[in-house]
Amino acid sequence: MSTSTSTSTSPFRFFDLHVVRAERVGPGMVRVTFGGADLKAFVSDGRDQRLKLFFPHPGQDRPVVPVDAGDEWFATWSAMDPAERGIMRTYTVRDARHEPDEIDIDFALHGDTGPASRWAQNAAPGDHLLTIGPSALGNGGADFQPVDGAEWVFVAADETALPAVEGILRWLPADLPAQVWISVPHEGDKRELPSAAETTVRWFVRNGTDPIPAAVEAAELPDGVPYAWIGGEAGMVRAVRRNLVRDRGIDRKSVTFTGYWR
Repeated sequence: MSTSTSTSTSPFRFFDLHVVRAERVGPGMVRVTFGGADLKAFVSDGRDQRLKLFFPHPGQDRPVVPVDAGDEWFATWSAMDPAERGIMRTYTVRDARHEPDEIDIDFALHGDTGPASRWAQNAAPGDHLLTIGPSALGNGGADFQPVDGAEWVFVAADETALPAVEGILRWLPADLPAQVWISVPHEGDKRELPSAAETTVRWFVRNGTDPIPAAVEAAELPDGVPYAWIGGEAGMVRAVRRNLVRDRGIDRKSVTFTGYWR
């Protein structure tokens, strides 16, 4: 299958992917490294750069996607039988590199409760996926955009947003300090988060309800102009954003938020 289909104006295109390796990076997370013949054209903006992954159904050796439909691929895909067409999900690029041309995607595992988790927990070298990924800088697929004049950054996330948090912290300049609060289901899901910036990282191990909203509500946050990025379970994201914008009066334009799951 050809995956070179793209439009002259779109900074995204199809890439055929195969698993190079898969490794556990915590009790609830697996990191899959993908290779692909065309990945030399893959260009990431870093931070929370997103892409679309297509997963096969059980019994398929690769996802069925109408790549050859060109600009009409989405309409054609939408009209296909949902039991046959590739299952599309949004993920974050944890890392992208060349020589060798590879990308890393971290998957939060939830057993057999969803097609992505089911696929990832069984991923093996040679398995195939398809992605619509970035092929140009400034592609619009990274939402972390600190406002002009921001003096510090606040990040709140759960384990599903950890790859985005890692990308954000690698991108932060040394003169933009960050408060980073992350909730995870297991103690073993904690990891090092390198950054050139001065960062204060707080880890919360969940036992039921996510503790971040209550912790944010009770916290005394730094002075100065903030920029906030919130990613993870939708209820947590809404609660933290509400506290920052409604209760603390932070400009809503200074708060970026994404519900990764419900």
